[in-house]
Amino acid sequence: MGYEIDFLPVGEESKGGDAIALRYGNLYGSRDEQTVITVDGGYTDDGEALIKHIVDYYGTNRVDFVVSTHPDQDHITGLKVVLNEMQVGTLLMHQPWKHSSTVSGARRTAFKARGFSERVEKSFEAASELEAIATRRGVEIVEPLTGVKTSDGTFRILGPSQNYYEQLLTTEVQAPAQAELATSYIQELLRKAAAGAVTFLAESLNVETLRDDGETTPTNNSSAICLLTIDGRRLLLTGDAGIPALDQAMAVLEAEGFEPGGFRFVQVPHHGSRRNVGPSILNRMLGPKGQSMQQATAYVSVPRKNPEHKFPAKKVTNAFRRRGCNVYVTQGKIQTHTHDAPARAGWTTSTPLPLYERVEDDSRA
Repeated sequence: MGYEIDFLPVGEESKGGDAIALRYGNLYGSRDEQTVITVDGGYTDDGEALIKHIVDYYGTNRVDFVVSTHPDQDHITGLKVVLNEMQVGTLLMHQPWKHSSTVSGARRTAFKARGFSERVEKSFEAASELEAIATRRGVEIVEPLTGVKTSDGTFRILGPSQNYYEQLLTTEVQAPAQAELATSYIQELLRKAAAGAVTFLAESLNVETLRDDGETTPTNNSSAICLLTIDGRRLLLTGDAGIPALDQAMAVLEAEGFEPGGFRFVQVPHHGSRRNVGPSILNRMLGPKGQSMQQATAYVSVPRKNPEHKFPAKKVTNAFRRRGCNVYVTQGKIQTHTHDAPARAGWTTSTPLPLYERVEDDSRA
């Protein structure tokens, strides 16, 4: 059984996002021998590009599963286009109003009467709109919580669990100001750069400055973490999940006997933010640092021009690289990872990011 997984480019300048298409099965056979899935859809234009890619390269207008990992604008907006214009079997999306009386009540006023932050309000609005489209088109809706899987078990959700999702949702709606993490470390770095205050640290195959203290928003940690397993090859999609969310997902796999280095492919979380991973969780996922031979492949979605070089953080890509995982960026082009799949005429091999010898010092960010 083969697979193709395609990361489409999202964003032009500093704002990126995720738009992922994949299919698995007998890729040389008929459509009925294959399962087609989209995971997030970027912005509206990215949703259109996602549809075109599936029609052009998968030869179908039918998607078996559409997965909304979490309702941030850079992940969910394009999925409205996919649901409106394609034949969709099942939509996997969080429905926060089913888990919170506060959110349920706020839904009656379009989420504008409860003092939510602007970002949280927009996220809830986008999720509500996506649900409405699915309902109107007769698409089944399932929440992407631990244990949900395709009928063949090939594609499944490792996290979040329902309990963890509800904890995150409570934090989001009760303490929105705290949940916003008002100033990101990247914004702080840019401020320091403008003031001439940025310093750099030396790294190598064995010297690492990434720390375990990164924190991201509850919405990011609610991201559906997805696993595709084909012929013993494990492919992990992380959305914008952070350390505690990844910790719980890894615990699910470790209970089944997973050992570090057991992934063939990994999505770098949250476009390579250093707030989402640390050495300890990466050791569990990829194995110890100091590996010079490639053991796995990682993709990270970053915007085309990326003028301020916000993403990915060099200390993050270095951390993947020193654990035997080559990192490739979208940055305006489609990145595809395949196994037992038809060749695509004109497609060439990409170059992974190097191991950087100097990385930004964010110790005070």
